[in-house]
Amino acid sequence: MENPTTVAAATTAATTAETIIHHTTAFLSKAIADPELRNHLLALLHGGGRTHFAARFAAGSNLLKPHSLALEAVEKAIAATNLSVQSSSLAVAEKLLLCCSTTPFSSFLLSLIYSLVHQPAKAARAVLCLFRINPSVARSKFAPDLFQELFLVHLLPALRWFEEQRTRILSNSEASPTKVLSRMNGGQTKELKELEGIYEQVLDENCRVFAEYFINEVLSDGSTAEVGPPPAVVLGRGEAGEFAIAGFGRYNPIPKEEDAASTSSELCSPFGSSSTSSTPNSSGHHPPPATSSPSSPAKEAVSPAPSISDSDDNTSSSSSTASTSSSVSTPPSSSLSTEKNKRVASVQPLPYPLTRSNKQTRSSMAGFDSLQLSTTNKPSPPPKDFVCPITSNIFTDPVTIETGQTYERKSIQEWLDRGNSTCPITRQKLTSTLLPKTNYVLKRLIAAWLEQNPTSSSPPIETPPRRRKSGEPTTTPSLSPNSVIVAAAAVDGSVSELRHAINNLCMSEILDESEAAVLTIERFWQEEVKKIKNQNRGGIDVQSVLARPAVVSGFVEILFNSDDPAVLRAAVFLLSELGARDESVVQTLTRVDSDVDCILALFKNGLMEAVVLIYHLLRGSSSPEELMEMDMVESLVAVLERKESEMAEMCMKPRSAAVVLLGRMMASGEGSAVEAAIVEGIVKKEGDDVVAAIVGSLESEWDEERVSAVGMLLKVMKEDGRCRNTVADKAELAPVLESFSGGGDGEKFEIICFLSELVKLNRTTYNEQVLHIIKDEGTFSTMHTFLNYLQTAPVDQSPVLAGLLLQLDLLAEPRKMSMYREEAIDTFISCLKNSELPAAQVAAAKTIMSLPGRFNVSGKSLTRAFLLKCAGVEKSYRILTQNEHQQTRELYGETAEIEERAAEVWDMKMASALVSHEFGAIFEVLAEGMKSRNSELQSACFVSAVWLVHMLGVLPDTGIRGAARVCLLDQFVTIFKSAKDNEDKVLALLALKSFLNDPEGLQDLNNNMKDVKKGLRELRKSCPLAVEVLKDLSEGKDNSAELWNHKELVQVDCCENGEVLSIACFKDKIISGHSDGTMKVWTGKGSILHLIQEIREHTKGVSSLVVLQSGSKLYSGSLDRTTRVWSIVGDTLHCMKVHDMKDPVHNLVVANSIACFIPAGTGIKVHSWSGRSNLLNSGRYVKCLSLVQGKLYCGCHDSSIQEIDLATETVSFIQSGSRKLISKASPVHALEVRDGLIYSAVSPLDGAAVKIWSASNHGQVGSLATTMEVRAMAVSSELIYLGSRVGTIEIWDRKKHIRVETIQACTNSKLISMAVDGNEDILVAGTSDGWIQAWEVS
Repeated sequence: MENPTTVAAATTAATTAETIIHHTTAFLSKAIADPELRNHLLALLHGGGRTHFAARFAAGSNLLKPHSLALEAVEKAIAATNLSVQSSSLAVAEKLLLCCSTTPFSSFLLSLIYSLVHQPAKAARAVLCLFRINPSVARSKFAPDLFQELFLVHLLPALRWFEEQRTRILSNSEASPTKVLSRMNGGQTKELKELEGIYEQVLDENCRVFAEYFINEVLSDGSTAEVGPPPAVVLGRGEAGEFAIAGFGRYNPIPKEEDAASTSSELCSPFGSSSTSSTPNSSGHHPPPATSSPSSPAKEAVSPAPSISDSDDNTSSSSSTASTSSSVSTPPSSSLSTEKNKRVASVQPLPYPLTRSNKQTRSSMAGFDSLQLSTTNKPSPPPKDFVCPITSNIFTDPVTIETGQTYERKSIQEWLDRGNSTCPITRQKLTSTLLPKTNYVLKRLIAAWLEQNPTSSSPPIETPPRRRKSGEPTTTPSLSPNSVIVAAAAVDGSVSELRHAINNLCMSEILDESEAAVLTIERFWQEEVKKIKNQNRGGIDVQSVLARPAVVSGFVEILFNSDDPAVLRAAVFLLSELGARDESVVQTLTRVDSDVDCILALFKNGLMEAVVLIYHLLRGSSSPEELMEMDMVESLVAVLERKESEMAEMCMKPRSAAVVLLGRMMASGEGSAVEAAIVEGIVKKEGDDVVAAIVGSLESEWDEERVSAVGMLLKVMKEDGRCRNTVADKAELAPVLESFSGGGDGEKFEIICFLSELVKLNRTTYNEQVLHIIKDEGTFSTMHTFLNYLQTAPVDQSPVLAGLLLQLDLLAEPRKMSMYREEAIDTFISCLKNSELPAAQVAAAKTIMSLPGRFNVSGKSLTRAFLLKCAGVEKSYRILTQNEHQQTRELYGETAEIEERAAEVWDMKMASALVSHEFGAIFEVLAEGMKSRNSELQSACFVSAVWLVHMLGVLPDTGIRGAARVCLLDQFVTIFKSAKDNEDKVLALLALKSFLNDPEGLQDLNNNMKDVKKGLRELRKSCPLAVEVLKDLSEGKDNSAELWNHKELVQVDCCENGEVLSIACFKDKIISGHSDGTMKVWTGKGSILHLIQEIREHTKGVSSLVVLQSGSKLYSGSLDRTTRVWSIVGDTLHCMKVHDMKDPVHNLVVANSIACFIPAGTGIKVHSWSGRSNLLNSGRYVKCLSLVQGKLYCGCHDSSIQEIDLATETVSFIQSGSRKLISKASPVHALEVRDGLIYSAVSPLDGAAVKIWSASNHGQVGSLATTMEVRAMAVSSELIYLGSRVGTIEIWDRKKHIRVETIQACTNSKLISMAVDGNEDILVAGTSDGWIQAWEVS
C-alpha cells in the first residue's frame, strides 16, 4: 500500500477582498434582476421550491414562518418603487432572519437584503456562508460560476491529485484510461467509485476552508497584514488502504475521522469565523471543528444511547456523554442586533431550531436518565468547552458571539462595557456589541453533565435562605408529589411513560413531540397531586425529577418555540408549581435574563397564569422601580378583570399574585409615577369587576395580599370615589383588622386611612353601619387597639386615627366622659398647636372639617358647600351633588328625609363633643390656624370654625358661645371685610349671624358696623342671608336706598353720528346704533369705553338692535327699510344676510323664524325670513313692541295695550285706549315684559306714569308714582330704570315699588335708549344729543 500523499498547494496570489466582493456582487445582481433565476435558487436551497415552502408554512411549521415572512418582505422590496417602502420591508426581513438559525435559505435571503441596501461586504459574507454550510449544492447547482471564479483556482493540487489517483487505478487495467468503466474489472470499478466519492468530499472540505478564508479577507478588508491562501486539502492512501485527509493548517481545520466523535454540529454565521478554542494541534494553531452538513459522507461517531429503562448503564452513559460533549462547539447567535427590550415585547424563537442540525448535541444527551441520578465517588473536572475562558468557571448563562467563541454573559458584557469592541480571544472586531440569546444547547449539556457529576468542581451558587412572609401561601410537604411506590406494576408503567415524556421534552427534535410531552407531564403531576389530596401516597418522585436544570431548560425551550396555548399554559403551570416548592427551579430560571423576558412576554401576550411564575421569579428580589420597568401593569390589571373560573387552578391564585405584585409596585411612595399608572389602569376599566376582585383579596389568608389590596383600594377611592360604595358593600373588614393588629407602623396607618376613606359615603346611615362593623368586628376590641396605637403613632398620622376613633365613640349615646373621645380631641388640639409640623396641622384641620359626615358620591366633603347652602348660596352644593340628586329621589325617595334627619343628628353630636371639650378649647386653636400663612391650613380652620359656630345656634347655650365670640369674632369680621372670594364673605357672615342673637355680640360689632353694612349691600344680590342680616341690623326698617349705588363710569360723545337711537349689550361689549346709519362696537375697561369697530352699512338711522338669547347673532333694524343679520365672532361683527323689509323699521323684535316691527303707517308688520309678510292690528297706530314666548305686546298712540297671539293672530286688550278730539293723545312710550309682568310707560296725568300688569290675567298689579315724562325704560331682576325727556333717570325697586335713587344723565337732551348688561352690573344710556353714558351698579 502507498503511504499518505500530500500534494503541495500551487503558488497562487492571495484573493483580495475587492475581487471577492466584485464576483459576489455580480452574482447577486443577476439574481435580483432575474425573478426566474432567483426563484430557481430559492427552490434549490429549500429543497422543494416555494410551493413546498408555502405548503409547509400553511401546515403550521413554526420553523419556516419567519423564512416565509422574510421572503415576502424581500420580494415586496424588490418590486417596490418607493424607497421608504423598500427600506422598511428590508429592515423587517433582516430582523426576521437574524432571529432564526442560519440556513442556506436564510443566508441567501440575507445576501439579497444586503445587496439591495448597498452593503456588498455583508452580502459577500452571506453568500460565502452557503459554501460553508452546504458546499456540495453551492458549487454544483447554486453558484457553479462563482465556484470556478473564486475557488477552483486554489484547488489545482486537488485536481492533480485526483488525476494521479485515477490514472493509477486505470493503469492496472488492460483497457485504455479513456475506455468506459465496463472494460474494467470489479475491483477497479469499486476503487474508482470510491475515489470519486472521496474527491467530492475533498472538494467540499476545501470549499469550507476557502469560504472561511474569503470571509476573513472580506472582514479584514486590508486592515491586517496580507495572509496567503491556505493549502489545498488532498487525500492519500493510508496503511490500512483507506483514504485519509491530509494537509492541516490555520485555514484547513478539518479533524481526523477518529476525532469526529467529539465534534458536534454547529451553526454557521455569515458574519465571521465559527472557530472555538480547543487544544492546540501540532502546528501550534487552535483550529475550529469542521462544519458538518447533511451532504457530507463523514460518519457521525456518537456514543450510542442506552435504554432509558436500563439503570445499570448510567455510569457508562454518563462518561460517554461527558466525553462526547467535552469538545462540543456552541452555535453562534444569528441575532446580533436584537435588543433585550425587544425580546420582552414578543416571544422570539430559540437561536436554533428543533431540527437535525442539533442531532449530535441531542444525541450526546441520550444517556441522560430522566428519572435517576448517577453519582461518582471521584469528582471529575468539567470539559473545557463548559468553562468560560474569562472567569474559568462553569458557564451559567453562556452566549456565543459572532466569532464563534463562547463566554459567560456577565463577563463578556463587562468586557464590552469597558469600551472594548473585539473578541477577547480572537481579537476580531465585532460588528455589534449587543449580545445574542443564551446558548441553550450548551446550557442543557452542562446541566446534564452537572447532574451526572454532582461532586465535580464547579462555581458554588449561594442560595440565601428565604424567610416566608406571614400568611404567605405555601405548599404543604404532604401535597408535593414526593411519594414512594405502592403498586409496583402500576408504577412501572407510569415510570416508563413519564421517562419517555421527559426524554422527548429534553431531546426530541420534533416540536410536536416535545409539546405532547409537556401535556403528559402535566397530567402526571395533576394525578399525583390528586392522589395526595385524597390521602393516597403518590407512586413517582415527580418533583425531584422535574426540578432538575435540564428538564427546567426543556420547559423554557417550549415557552420560546411553541404557539399552542394549552402547551404554554401547561409549561407555565408546571414551572409555577415547581418554583413554589423548590427554590433551585427559581434559581435556574433567573440565571438567564432571556428566560425571564420570555415569561414576561408570554404574560403580556395574554397567558394570565404566567403571573404566578413571575411572582415566584421576582419574590423579594425586585424594587418597585424595577418592577415598573417591566411594563406589566396593564397585564396585571387584566388578571384582576378575568374570572377565576377562566384560569387554571394553581398553587397560588393568579389574582393573588397580581394583587401582591401591584402592591409591591405601589410601595415606591405616595404620589409616585408608579402609583399613578396603577391607579389609572384600575380606574379606566369599565364596571366594578376589577375593584370587586381587589376587594375579594381582603379575605385572603395571606397577610401581604390583604395589605396590598388595602393600599390599592385606598388609592383608587381617592382617585375615583365612585367605587367607594362598591368597596363598602362587598368588603369583609375582620381580616383587615387582623392585619392591623399584626402589621408594622406603615401598614397600620394605611389600614387606618383605608377605613377613614370607607366612611365617606354619601349617606349618613351607611356611614354609621360601616362604623358599627369596624367597631364590632375583629378578634380584639377595635377601639382599644386604635387607642393604644394612637398613643404611639407618629404625629403626622395621629389626626386621621383620632378622627376615626372619635366617630366610633359617638356611635353610642354621647356620654359625659369618654377616654376615647378625650384622647381624640386632645390629639386634634395638640396637632393644631404644633407649628413645627405643618403637615400634622393641615391633617388635623381637614379631619375636623370632614367630621360633620356630609359627603358627595365621590367622597368629597360637603361641609363648606352645605354651610353656603344654609346661607342661601346653593350653587356650590348643586355642583358637588348634581349627579346624585336624581339618584337620591329615585332610589330611596321618602328615605331622603330620614337621611337628612340622620345627618342633622350626627352633626349635633359631633359638634357638641368638640365644643364641649375643655369649655371650647378647640376655638382657640382654630383661631390661630385662621391666622396662618399656609392657605390650606387657613381655609380648613376657617370652614371648621364656621361650622362649629353655626352649630352653636342649634345647640343649647351653655356659655360656650361667649368663648367662641372672644376667640373668633374679630377673625370673622376681618374676613368679611377683606376677603376677595364672595363665598368666604358669605361663610363669615353665616358665623357672624350666630353672634347677632346676643346683645354682647351685637355690641362687639358696633365698631365695625359701617364696614359690615357696606359688605352686606354688596352681597345683597347674591346672598339672601345678607338681606336678612341687614334687616336685623336696621331693626326692621326698610332702607332700600342704602342698598344700591350707581357710580358713573364713562361718558362718550358721538354727536357727529347724530342721536343714539338704540343700544344692546352682549357679554363685555356694548353696541350702539346711530341716526346716521352708523353702528359702533365698544368694550369697557375700567372707566373707559374703547371703540373696537365702526360699521357703516345702513344708509339711514339704526332704530333697533336685538341680540338673541343664544348670543350667536345680532339683528339691526333701520329706517333704510332693511334688517341685517350679524354674526358675533370675537370682538367684531360680520354681516351674514340682508333682508328687504319694504318699510322703515321701528322697534324691531325677533324670534327664531320671524321678525316684527312697526311700519310707517298703522298696524304691525310680521316678516318671515323666507320673505313673506303679514300686517296685524291694522286699526291701531303702534308706538312700542315687546315679544315674549310667541305673544306680541303692543303699546299704541291711543294709550291702549294689546296682546296678540302670533300662532292664532287673536288680539286681547290689556288696557283700552281713548280717542280725544280736543286734547292731545297720550301714547304708550315704552313697554317691557319680564317675569310675567308688563311694565308700560304713559303720560303721568293720573299721577302714575308707569303701570304694572299681569301677563296671565291682564289685571293691574301695581304702579310707580313718578311724575316724569318717561321715554325709555329698562328692567333688571331687582330694579326698574326710567329715562325721562329731561335727561334724568329714576331707579325703582321692583318688589317694593319705591324709588331708591335718581341720577342725572344729561341736561339739554332726552334719553332715547337704555340697556342693562347680562350680569346687571352696568347700565348704559343713549341721548338725543349723541352721548353714551355708563354706570356701575352695586
